[in-house]
Amino acid sequence: MALTTNSNEKTTKDGGMPNQWLFPFVLVTSLFFLWGISNNLTGILIPHLRKALQLTNTQSTFVDTAVYLAYFLAAIPAGLIINRFGYKKGIIAGLLVFSLGAFLFIPAANTRTFEIFLLGLFIIGCGLTILETAANPYATKLGDPEGATTRLNFAQSFNGLAAFLAPMIGTLFILSGKEYSANELSLMPEADKIAYLTSEAASVKVPYMILGIFLLLLAVVFMVLKFPEFKDENKTNSTSSIGQALKQKHLVWAVIAQFFYVGAQVCVTSFFVRMAISGGGVDEKTAGYYLGIYGLLFMSGRFIGTIIMRYIQPAKLLTIYALICIILSFVAISAEGKNVVLALGGLGFFMSIMFPTIFSLGIKDLNENTKPASSLIVMSIIGGAIFPVIMGKIIDNAGDDIQKGYIVPLVCFFVVLFFGLKGHQIKKV
Repeated sequence: MALTTNSNEKTTKDGGMPNQWLFPFVLVTSLFFLWGISNNLTGILIPHLRKALQLTNTQSTFVDTAVYLAYFLAAIPAGLIINRFGYKKGIIAGLLVFSLGAFLFIPAANTRTFEIFLLGLFIIGCGLTILETAANPYATKLGDPEGATTRLNFAQSFNGLAAFLAPMIGTLFILSGKEYSANELSLMPEADKIAYLTSEAASVKVPYMILGIFLLLLAVVFMVLKFPEFKDENKTNSTSSIGQALKQKHLVWAVIAQFFYVGAQVCVTSFFVRMAISGGGVDEKTAGYYLGIYGLLFMSGRFIGTIIMRYIQPAKLLTIYALICIILSFVAISAEGKNVVLALGGLGFFMSIMFPTIFSLGIKDLNENTKPASSLIVMSIIGGAIFPVIMGKIIDNAGDDIQKGYIVPLVCFFVVLFFGLKGHQIKKV
């Protein structure tokens, strides 16, 4: 049974959080790590399934499409679940759905069926949507309102830790380091070819089975322990709350900015391994470890950004980082060799604060409309379903030239730049 409180709950003298809220905050922060593991495994999963199932660049991006389409379709239902049952039950529901999707990877790998993989990824996306819709605003409420942005960035920093660890795990347990060209596969005996492709597909089973089991165990922990529940004093029905929230111009721009930002991040991550192979001239395993270093830079950026926000306003820091990402995107498109990989690593560092900063600025001062507003911002994550497909099409049409595809994240960062400059300003539509 959840503990019920309200926004007037006393905080500690240092403006942080009550002592009884510390352990709930720790557990909620672990959720950021878990969905970070899932999201950042796709950077390994996309090139791996492209190889194991013999997909085109465009087809391989359907991995992203399945997950982020789920965000779009499940966001409003997730908000309704949380409005009706509260943050704690919403988190439990998200963990259970997340685990179901992870377990579907076992039959998908056994049959080498891309559609079952996509179904599992879609269900995982639904679980992540519920978790993010609950955990992001929940983290902002567990303490002093003035520290909400800093607290959310701290929690999101563990999402960044996952961005480092997930590619390392994927490289160790999923990538084989063996890749044959279409011509080499055509010359291979059929039995050897089938054995190779079957072995490649099977490597995903153990990591996702372990993930599914851990999610179930964590759901049990949330079921048996008590957590503070925040209830809005002024209740409105969900339709009017969404309508009222959309009257806030800064929320509208936050939804747009998050749409483009997530598109940019997913594009960079999804094609990182192939860019490192083609642009950096490294093998598959090394490229996977480079993706882990990219994740380490992403994580470092979150922690460092959290500290910098004590001295620089979040919107101003977002503007500076967006401008740097635009410059690095130009470098990634035009440079050669290791400079391309270094530019992508820099993107990891300077993208790091964008999601939580856009989120917290978007829900600022929305009071009882915070939950529906959170659903709308989470729903904008569908950008991760759309922009990678566009990027894959550009790459396929350019004769597998990965660099030309990076015009897509370049354009996206210009939108984030505008949000940091003007879009975040609170003004009713």
